[in-house]
Amino acid sequence: MNEIYISSRPCLVICIVLIALLVPICDAKKCAFEAIFNFGDSNSDTGGFWAAFPAERPPYGMTYFKRPSGRATDGRVIIDFLAQGLGQPFVSPYLQSIGSDYRHGANFATLASTVGLPNTSLFVTGVSPFSLAIQLNQMKQFKVRVDELHSSGKTNLPPPEIFGKSLYTFYIGQNDFTGNLAYIGISGVKQYLPQVVSHIASTIKEIYALGGRTFLVLNLAPIGCYPAFLVELPHGNSDIDSFGCMISYNNAVVEYNDMLKEAMEQTRKNIPNANVIYVDIHTVMLELFQHPTAHGLKYGTKACCGEGGGAYNFNPKVFCGNSKIINGQTLNATACSDPYNYVSWDGIHATEAANKLVAYAILNGSYSHPAFSLYKYCDIQPFT
Repeated sequence: MNEIYISSRPCLVICIVLIALLVPICDAKKCAFEAIFNFGDSNSDTGGFWAAFPAERPPYGMTYFKRPSGRATDGRVIIDFLAQGLGQPFVSPYLQSIGSDYRHGANFATLASTVGLPNTSLFVTGVSPFSLAIQLNQMKQFKVRVDELHSSGKTNLPPPEIFGKSLYTFYIGQNDFTGNLAYIGISGVKQYLPQVVSHIASTIKEIYALGGRTFLVLNLAPIGCYPAFLVELPHGNSDIDSFGCMISYNNAVVEYNDMLKEAMEQTRKNIPNANVIYVDIHTVMLELFQHPTAHGLKYGTKACCGEGGGAYNFNPKVFCGNSKIINGQTLNATACSDPYNYVSWDGIHATEAANKLVAYAILNGSYSHPAFSLYKYCDIQPFT
């Protein structure tokens, strides 16, 4: 079984289960990709931000790691599942100096990162200083050090030839899209989105020059279905569709994604002998938000971890894991006991359960353009 068709909703879960059961389990884990190098924001950060600015707290990490693990969810993020599927350990954050092992790649993603260079400070607006340009420079420095230290026998670094045998993943752009959305509106954001897309394309070309040959570029999820944005972004009742998502904002995301897809098609023509794959996770996430019960979940546009209850369980004044006294009353943003039933973890990020379903779709290749199934390149290992 090689395909998952969202158009037949029950098939998503059935196919995922069948794929997991049919995957051969063998001692020799063979894969054409020996490492993963990831560029992104909180959707794929595995601990980089909190290594630089230690302050993480429960209930993040409650599901899989049973403790905060540097991830902005209850358990694993998509890149964790991809690594497990490829038979590799979790990808160590580049910024984490203690306990990291870079023999199978590095993760340059950090929470709150943007594609464009930030024009403000982390301590003013919360934007990460580690934009895509900085992450690219870190990648270049990583390669230089690998080349320099190879002969020294360092055991936690990969061999120099690893860069041509690696998977380069990009899941970034959401903060560029949403950072000023409430203030300048959709029309304002659209003014600089072409620059965002162009920067991603140019980054791929630079990594290609370093030896990279296979790139997976994830598009943006439907932010109009996220509880946090349903609460914070201005909209009227007429802008809400039958599934409870904001029509105008989701349409704007689709326009951005179309732009990104076109840019990846052009990039593919510009760099020979390379796989530049556009991955449509938007379609998968939209399906989960719209029909959660068809995929073993219960709640689409309601956050597991938050404060206030109601339709969204999100209070912008009290984020997940925090407490705050407002008007003499102590408000606590706590986690639900069943995050496996939710699409949204904290109003902004997906749960491990949703991330797992998206990861299966990526491994399968049904939502990749051009089609790109990792089953053709690796003995995909099952994960629970």
